[in-house]
Amino acid sequence: MEQRRFHVAVVGATGAVGQQMIQTLENKNFPVGTLTLLSSERSAGKKATFKGQEIEVQVAKPESFEGVDIALFSAGGSVSKALAPEAVKRGAIVIDNTSAFRMDENVPLVVPEVNEEDVKWHNGIIANPNCSTIQMVVALEPIRQAFGLKKVIVSTYQAVSGAGAQAIEELKAQSKAILNGEPFTPEILPVKSDRKHYQIAFNAVPQIDKFQDNGFTFEEIKMMNETKKIMHMPELQIAATCVRIPVITGHSESVYIEIEKEGVSAEDIKNILKNAPGVILQDDPTEQLYPMPADCVGKNDVFVGRIRKDLDRDDAFHLWIVSDNLLKGAAWNSVQIAESLLKLGLVK
Repeated sequence: MEQRRFHVAVVGATGAVGQQMIQTLENKNFPVGTLTLLSSERSAGKKATFKGQEIEVQVAKPESFEGVDIALFSAGGSVSKALAPEAVKRGAIVIDNTSAFRMDENVPLVVPEVNEEDVKWHNGIIANPNCSTIQMVVALEPIRQAFGLKKVIVSTYQAVSGAGAQAIEELKAQSKAILNGEPFTPEILPVKSDRKHYQIAFNAVPQIDKFQDNGFTFEEIKMMNETKKIMHMPELQIAATCVRIPVITGHSESVYIEIEKEGVSAEDIKNILKNAPGVILQDDPTEQLYPMPADCVGKNDVFVGRIRKDLDRDDAFHLWIVSDNLLKGAAWNSVQIAESLLKLGLVK
């Protein structure tokens, strides 16, 4: 029997994540019958290649979604808020890669390795979590299932591609300027819309997104709230510190956890992760083997290493988690959700 093919739309098709979505649909041989590429008026008319064919990018508007089965959104929260409900009205299932709907109690927030079943109760929109949250929960869920989980403290080392194409260009330009002894003016990072901008080249900036009244940034709040929602653990103790570093692609995270079970060894944790879906264990101190962002670019998996037991607490462990923030952190997770919809027979 011939496999059914689907009409897929990508909104934000010219952005870094949109480009990766198109590439991922092709690489994973997703059953696309028709691919519609959509963007803002500014980017409309550009062309993208899918399976050897050039497709022109069109302006995203409500009627663009007529006949679309699955719409992958990655064009900013305001676009999603305006157009996702319009797509749903016309019969599409929206997989949204912005923060617009993540904490909406009527919208499932899904990482297929962790909570695939949640796609079953969607009302037309499924949210893709924050990139830094995704890679962390993929690594922590198998540990939680085996040994329980009480507490998580995470510090992130996040790549500039998470802030968009302009941030990548700013890092490159600043690096050149500093190496050549030339002046430069930071204009994008840490947050384009915030009052002050700081050097990212040869620097580490402990601000991602805007500060909230409690002293945490919005990125940190997102990580904390999203983890609780994905794992169905409102009681989980969790704190995050998110830092931008001068790496183009690949987020890294130093994670401290406290588990419920006693007498667990670092080897026990490694053995669980060895067979965990979507995880690659890279952990051999004798060979200096551990995950690094330079090695994870272009790969869909989450890499985990530096697993060690805390020296003061029997129930505590430290891990180092790395992943390509544009792939597993965005495009690949979105396409995986689409695959889950097909697998579970949820696309009409």
